[in-house]
Amino acid sequence: MTRTDAAAAFYGAFVDTVVRAKGTREAEAAKILENTFRHVNIALVNEMVKFCHELDIDLWDVIDAAKTKPFGFMPFYPGPGVGGHCIPIDPNYLSYKVRAALGYPFRFVELAQEINNTMPAYVASRAADLLNDFGKAVRGANILLLGVTYKPDIADQRESPSRPVAEHLISKGAQVTYHDPHVPTWHLSSGDLSCVADLNSAAANADLIIILQAHKAYDLKSLTSTGTAILDTRGSLRQPGVHHL
Repeated sequence: MTRTDAAAAFYGAFVDTVVRAKGTREAEAAKILENTFRHVNIALVNEMVKFCHELDIDLWDVIDAAKTKPFGFMPFYPGPGVGGHCIPIDPNYLSYKVRAALGYPFRFVELAQEINNTMPAYVASRAADLLNDFGKAVRGANILLLGVTYKPDIADQRESPSRPVAEHLISKGAQVTYHDPHVPTWHLSSGDLSCVADLNSAAANADLIIILQAHKAYDLKSLTSTGTAILDTRGSLRQPGVHHL
């Protein structure tokens, strides 16, 4: 039995479909390619959401319309940045290897990284603009962040863009609180925060709510009844009165 056969037999014991690559280099490159594909396409919509906001175009509606095309389009959605242990890291590794081995840049990857890294600061800037629209300064404002993990319904915070969002707001003088059913204590460079005990009360007393991760545990529509301004970075509340990226 070859090593490939042995590996396929092992994974086949608990995986429905085992896909064999030509070798370990091709298998690893396939993983990196898939992560880089998502990284670049997320950067594309993150870049688009900025100028769509300036041009008063609803990018979420644009994506809904574009995905009705029967071929050639795969929907990706904007957000506060990218997180996890794959998308923010694997493409950078690929770019580094290309530079080290071949001596030239992987420009798609480096541009995507640059764009996605700007999103937390962009969210903080949009938050400040919204507060200003309501006659409030970001300094001293009570801002409630909802969902601080890098993807919904998990406790994993690795590379979560929520952390730089919070740190940008804190550096502007905001009083930041958070709620996440999966994260009882949140570790920031400025100190640890505890999850607010009563979400409804915290939402009603906030000057601004920022939805960073739409966990299934949240009844997001109920938040609109608090009268507090909402900035939804995930497009999860598509209704009048809710502000989006």
